Amino acid sequence: MMAPPVKTGPRYNHLIAVPKVRVIDENGENLGVMYTREAIEQANEVGLDLVEVSPNADPPVCKFLDVGKFRYEAQKKANLARKSQKTQEIKEIKMRPNIDDHDYDTKMRNVIKFIGEGDKVKITLRFRGRELSHQQLGMNLLRKVQDDVAEVAKVEAFPRMEGRQMLMVLAPK
Repeated sequence: MMAPPVKTGPRYNHLIAVPKVRVIDENGENLGVMYTREAIEQANEVGLDLVEVSPNADPPVCKFLDVGKFRYEAQKKANLARKSQKTQEIKEIKMRPNIDDHDYDTKMRNVIKFIGEGDKVKITLRFRGRELSHQQLGMNLLRKVQDDVAEVAKVEAFPRMEGRQMLMVLAPK
């Protein structure tokens, strides 16, 4: 036998388990503390439901509302909040230890653009062949990157070697 589905959202009418509640009518007027059964009857007379708006208060606060409309408004508010939040992405910039000045400037423009958009930037420095024996060149390059973006970004993960590449992560300040 399966368990009944768990109800989400506010409790209303006969789902309110406490004996007494503080009641607010449809116009926002405080009617005071009364028995839950009595409050449900009053709400029915007005053609609305008794909805628990603040379940953690003592006694819980209930309002005369249309429960369907209340749920719809809450869902709309949640969707709007979800739509307006920005997810932070990690953008990757790949370089080589002997990068030329103009190429470096182009990559740095992209790094600054990504950080300005609120994204994190992972800088990957790939070593090939004998470059691997000159890791200090890579370290110097990443230190230069760090100095160039010091006013807009902070280093989240300091340079470290992973196999044949050196990685560093920058995050917006």
